[in-house]
Amino acid sequence: MKLDPAIAELLSLDPASASVSFHGGGGMSSASTAKIAAKLSDGSDKQYFMKTGLGKEAEVMFEGEHASLNALHDAVPSLCPKSFGWGKLAESPNKSYLVTDFLDLSSRVASSSSQSEGPSLAAKLARLHITPAPIPDGYSKPVFGFPATTCCGDTPQPNGYKESWAEFYAENRLSFILRQSEKSNGRDKELHDLVSTTVTKVVPRLIGDDHLNNGEGVTPVVVHGDLWSGNASRGRVAGRGHVEDVVFDPSACYAHSEYELGIMKMFGGFGGSFSKEYHQLCPKTEPVDEYEDRVALYELYHHLNHHTLFGGGYRSGAISIMKNLSRKYAK
Repeated sequence: MKLDPAIAELLSLDPASASVSFHGGGGMSSASTAKIAAKLSDGSDKQYFMKTGLGKEAEVMFEGEHASLNALHDAVPSLCPKSFGWGKLAESPNKSYLVTDFLDLSSRVASSSSQSEGPSLAAKLARLHITPAPIPDGYSKPVFGFPATTCCGDTPQPNGYKESWAEFYAENRLSFILRQSEKSNGRDKELHDLVSTTVTKVVPRLIGDDHLNNGEGVTPVVVHGDLWSGNASRGRVAGRGHVEDVVFDPSACYAHSEYELGIMKMFGGFGGSFSKEYHQLCPKTEPVDEYEDRVALYELYHHLNHHTLFGGGYRSGAISIMKNLSRKYAK
């Protein structure tokens, strides 16, 4: 494959000294992926990872992933690849691209018997979650939201800033994904009524800003946003030379740290030792005795998103969570 002039300009590469080959993986259901191998002006070799996709959906997704990767990378540089940019291909303007560091996740690397170098994934994630999010332009302190639309799976998520975490989660996640679900699956009265109850009664009671941390609320931090076990691995970022715990395909926002744990619990794969190490470094929010219910509330969003994307199989999980939380907190 030929290197597109837009990417050559972005990376300051000589197209004659670069090759492009197809490479597996992509995140977005319709994205194509490739590996760029280039000779830099100083004579050194460099590898990049590229995604391409058609239409507005790809444009929105790549803009969000670029911002997400760099938000994570800025806070914890060894956690994920760096993104170099996104935009329109010069020779195929109906296609968008995203270019990042190349991450070698081959089975040979991931299953290597050698120990990962550097901090564990639990330690990196804890560091991410105890680092306050950056302050957006126009604000005097960190707030909840994100500067770009991000996609969880193929769902574009609205990330308009809010100073209240409870308000952000209720409106930008639960109420939003209910509307998306009803567009995909039609109106479901039981589901609709339970989400409404969760938004109006459970959310204020369980994660209200005047309730968490003895009324002090929570500080916004950067979260990956879609951290199931398939988006974490052992790998080698091009240029670093060693195997380490890494994440990829993020859907970031500035959120309550425990929001991250919802999808991690939903699909499993991280284990008790991970949780123990993580919480030694990033303590559970007060009140601690409601921790499991908060994680379930955050897991709910992902059941509803999967119901939106894939249909009825995830409905029962969402219903079960909401009924259980409503019995406890919707009084």
